[in-house]
Amino acid sequence: RVALVRDITGTVMKFAFKWLPWSAYGALREMRNLGFGLFLLTGVAHAETVTIAALGDSLTQGYGLPEADGFVPQLQGWLVQNGADATLINAGVSGDTTAGGLSRVDWTLTPDVDALIVALGGNDFLRGLDPANSRENLRGIMQAAQTRGVPVLLIGLEATNNYGPDYKTAFDSMYSDLATEFGAILVPSFFAGIMAAGGDMRADYFQDDGIHPNAAGVALDVAAIGPRVLDLIQAVD
Repeated sequence: RVALVRDITGTVMKFAFKWLPWSAYGALREMRNLGFGLFLLTGVAHAETVTIAALGDSLTQGYGLPEADGFVPQLQGWLVQNGADATLINAGVSGDTTAGGLSRVDWTLTPDVDALIVALGGNDFLRGLDPANSRENLRGIMQAAQTRGVPVLLIGLEATNNYGPDYKTAFDSMYSDLATEFGAILVPSFFAGIMAAGGDMRADYFQDDGIHPNAAGVALDVAAIGPRVLDLIQAVD
């Protein structure tokens, strides 16, 4: 849009200089200066808010927390504080698996959605689902976004050894592999902020179920993920 305004302004000025008498040069110079100023202002005025859908499960939805303390509202606040003109849509559904995310990605990616955050896989792991199937579900989500020209931030999780080392390797690697395959921005772990904080993580940053972060834990994760969301915003055409 900014380039278009610049081209139109240049065309108008060329036409004016060609056909108006030289006595009007002073006025044209002022018009040129004004036109350049309008170009700058128009570039600012037409900079549109980026709309980002966060497709996820209970971690995205904000399970067990007051609405304002959930992941999406806290991330929205972080973006505002850091000067980003973006609006987040909470497309998190508690209990959702990668299959559930795939089933609703098409209607999540409405025409007004400019970018997509994908944070799925936790429930696949808790249910011991085959990582090969989870990978294909995530691939389908990534393909849907790619088809629409929507950049993706993929947020992963790190499995424990509950199902053995082979399962963990297959599960953990699907996020980095898919991010590379589709050129997506990657956050390896949703809990990166909490993990970096150390201390008694379960007592300080998780709810009583030991799975979902409390408000303080969400704040730490948002602080870690936020800079990558800024990268996502920059990736929007």
